[in-house]
Amino acid sequence: MLEKENKFVRFHAIQSLATFLPLFVISIVIGWIPFIGVIISILIIPLGLILWLLLMYKAYKGERFKLPVVGYFAEKQINK
Repeated sequence: MLEKENKFVRFHAIQSLATFLPLFVISIVIGWIPFIGVIISILIIPLGLILWLLLMYKAYKGERFKLPVVGYFAEKQINK
């Protein structure tokens, strides 16, 4: 949010926010469903962690790795 000029940093920041904020909200909402919701919510957490580590690794290597839907959204936002 603070970086105004570096499109690489902005892309990864927007993609991260657009990925993990909804994932967090979905995990909480699904967690309210008795039994099955708790199990699904518990499965979302490690999958989110693996995705987060993968995206950090790709950004560290200098790759602009786009997730299927969120990556295109992030790309549109930095090109405005």
